[in-house]
Amino acid sequence: MSAGTLAAKRRRATLRTLAFMAPWLVGFGVFFAYPLVSTVYFSLMHYDGFRPPEFTGGRNWVYVFEHYPLFWPALRNTLWLVVVMVSLRVVFGLGVGLLITKIKTATGVFRTLFYLPYLAPPVAATMAFAFLLNPGTGPVNSLLERAGLPAPGWFGDPDWSKPALTLLALWGIGDLMVIFMAALLDVPAEQYEAAQLDGASAWQRFRYVTLPAISPIVMFAVVTGVIQTMQYYTQPLVAGKVASGVIQGAGTQFEPGYPDKSTLTLPQLVYNLGFQRFDYGSACVVALVLFALSMAFTALLMRRRGGLIQAGD
Repeated sequence: MSAGTLAAKRRRATLRTLAFMAPWLVGFGVFFAYPLVSTVYFSLMHYDGFRPPEFTGGRNWVYVFEHYPLFWPALRNTLWLVVVMVSLRVVFGLGVGLLITKIKTATGVFRTLFYLPYLAPPVAATMAFAFLLNPGTGPVNSLLERAGLPAPGWFGDPDWSKPALTLLALWGIGDLMVIFMAALLDVPAEQYEAAQLDGASAWQRFRYVTLPAISPIVMFAVVTGVIQTMQYYTQPLVAGKVASGVIQGAGTQFEPGYPDKSTLTLPQLVYNLGFQRFDYGSACVVALVLFALSMAFTALLMRRRGGLIQAGD
């Protein structure tokens, strides 16, 4: 076969491969590469959406990190939610999944009861929780007072606002419950029987049989939970508005983070800077910080997962 024929076959193979990859390449370019490059570009510009962008170098970065008073509280709140909320959601979702798989009767009823809260719209669910946890008139505090227990301020107290958001997240645990149930039911029963014959206790069977078998699902739940929490916007914003009693109408502007910046998250800053202050350059800086944090957490978790697999081997 001549060199020209080989070159033609290689070109055809390359074109065929590119044709099959074209949908992914187009999607990657339009929905990831172009927005990322544009965000980096506008982070170096002063742009208000009305006048042409003006190059400012690193001025937006200096402003966000050194002069914008809401950035560091929002970063601390976001990291708190990532560490605490994601951890508790994974543990609680796994616990509920284990409970449902062990129940012998009315399994479908309990599965439905635990899954239904996940289907509630975020705004409606947050408003319902703000009513239930109202410090003055909410039924939760009324029950706590009758039981002689301290009644927290919940969404009206900076020390309790993030735990209240965590309770809201735990209430809507149905998505993780279903995922963990599927993983738990897929663990071979023979492994449990062998461990039980060897005298393993319930905790030992969970630690040495269940956890290794479902570890990829646990990692999936943690990674997706981190990414979702990095985008946490609706619930803290609605909770802050309801707790503050602010009625937002035409011409009014609500400063996010009530009470005392305790519910402020980085996605709220992106909206506040970009669509309320019309400072798109600084908004792009915060968006890039979010992207970098998400990538760092994901890389750390995947590296940790890889280390565990090598240790197991």
